[in-house]
Amino acid sequence: MQDVVQWLKDNGNLKIIDEPLDVELEIPHVAYVEVKKEDSRPILFTKPVNKAKGIEYEMPVLMNIFANKPLTEKIFGKHPDDVAQGIDELLKLKPPKGLKAKLAIIPKLFSLKNVFPKRLKFRGECQEVIIPKAKVDLDILPILKTWEEDGGPFITMGQVYTQSLDGQMQNLGMYRLQQYDKNRLGMHWQIHKDASHFFDQYQRAGKKMPVTVAIGGDPLYIWCGQAPMPHGMFEMLLYGFVRNKNAQLVKSLTNDIYIPRDVDIVIEGFVDPELMEIEGPFGDHTGYYTLKEPFPVMEVETITMKKEPVFAATVVGKPPLEDKYMGWATERVFLPMLKPMAPDLIDYNMPENGVFHNLILAKMKTLYKGHAQQFMHAFWGVGQMSFVKHAIFVGENAPELEESEALTEHILNRLDKSKILITQGIVDHLDHSSEEQFVGGKLGVDATGDEIDEGVGLLLSDSELHEYMIKIDDSIREVRQYMTHTKTPVCVISVDKKESQKYLISKLHELKEYIKLLVIVDKANNDLDNPYMLIWRVVNNIDAQRDIVLEPFIAIDGTNKNEHDGYEREWPGDTFCTEEVLDRLQKKGLIDIDEVFVRKFGLLPY
Repeated sequence: MQDVVQWLKDNGNLKIIDEPLDVELEIPHVAYVEVKKEDSRPILFTKPVNKAKGIEYEMPVLMNIFANKPLTEKIFGKHPDDVAQGIDELLKLKPPKGLKAKLAIIPKLFSLKNVFPKRLKFRGECQEVIIPKAKVDLDILPILKTWEEDGGPFITMGQVYTQSLDGQMQNLGMYRLQQYDKNRLGMHWQIHKDASHFFDQYQRAGKKMPVTVAIGGDPLYIWCGQAPMPHGMFEMLLYGFVRNKNAQLVKSLTNDIYIPRDVDIVIEGFVDPELMEIEGPFGDHTGYYTLKEPFPVMEVETITMKKEPVFAATVVGKPPLEDKYMGWATERVFLPMLKPMAPDLIDYNMPENGVFHNLILAKMKTLYKGHAQQFMHAFWGVGQMSFVKHAIFVGENAPELEESEALTEHILNRLDKSKILITQGIVDHLDHSSEEQFVGGKLGVDATGDEIDEGVGLLLSDSELHEYMIKIDDSIREVRQYMTHTKTPVCVISVDKKESQKYLISKLHELKEYIKLLVIVDKANNDLDNPYMLIWRVVNNIDAQRDIVLEPFIAIDGTNKNEHDGYEREWPGDTFCTEEVLDRLQKKGLIDIDEVFVRKFGLLPY
């Protein structure tokens, strides 16, 4: 991993693009298209330029580092399940009894010495080139602008190192950083992150907060930056555990924060707790723009780097993206840490089209009545799991959680309205569907029991059902039914929304003989033949307390909300590619897509 580019050439089928491409839209669009392919590859852009600023950058841009599951496993050096097994053994470690047991435990204890980061007393490779404050210019970095409506260029794979006011706790997080000008960055750390908690300490003390941002180096640093470690634990401990060797850290030049010696670029600075600036909008991993909001500002003191640095970046937007593979590794590794608070949990899965925090599927042993509901509350009450909006639980005899079609059939055959829990709790900072930021509806579904007895009263064809519906309300444009062989067929309709869908749902009550589960989406930008993206749309767009009705059938309003719904916040737009950029890249032979691909992943509005 000393030379990540060479390692990716040898192990990751690295794609190299020597064509000069713009950091504004062009490079991100190529990476965005590539990572959606089944055989996606990491990409090195050797000649990034900024046409608007007239810049030809001296360093290449590396994207899609976590391009697929096999490559992610190679980055770890082992399957993430093997890492999880090691954590599980560590959590279950007990004082040995007898000489034989003591001798058996020595290798495990000996290996733990490699977990703790080692602080070096000399400078690292990341400090070979030093740019002092007077000469700092962030324009030397090929910082990307991904989406047309983004508020500016953003560092998207920055490892943000911070420490508590007393210096006793250190944190590594991965937060987006908006470039405002030559020496200032917007710090988008959300309220539930450790860095934000540290910021509160400095703010109360009236002191500037030191921050060091690293880019590049071992890709495992990037993964550790997004890992949901327990509060107060430094993420580089996880690096040492996975690698079975100490992370080697060097001191920042202008503050006391330590960072890995082998990262490519280091940006050091301070955040003034009294200064906030509007950050965003930004096309985020939800597939929607996060809106403008005030965030702290980092003033850069110095930039250091290797002699030949590589600028690592990622692209976020609609799934699937490389966070699919990073999230898969996180999900596997952290399973043992969930089990102490949910000991009968067998497995869990956070599908990428559920945007991770919007949907969790869990398999469990059910030992008593209400056991699944107990797990729902446990999940909603611990760490980053507390931000999950929708949780569906199945029993130990259910199909594997990644067998989506078989699992869906299993759930729909067990969907009982009396075992649906709707409550309220904290939601992610990026959630846009709730009436109030940070607080919204939660949905829990207990599908751990036996198959239900009754199915739909009478099953009609899509065309027959549509004919009935448009006589009731002419805003209904299309009807598609899924899983019609199950006890709970899914009826999806698209509408030209003119009023609250509660009125439409009440009008459709007369069709209750033909419907058990109704899902409503807007006609615009939704393809009823694309269940993958329909799931993405619905779990993003609903607040369970407002948008789910249980009588006389289950109805889910997945439309965009507006004044008809009493929704007073600004509703964000989708992340869409810029059509002329896609056309230009297609003509150059840098991407190869067709209309089917464009619609499948919602690249353009329709």
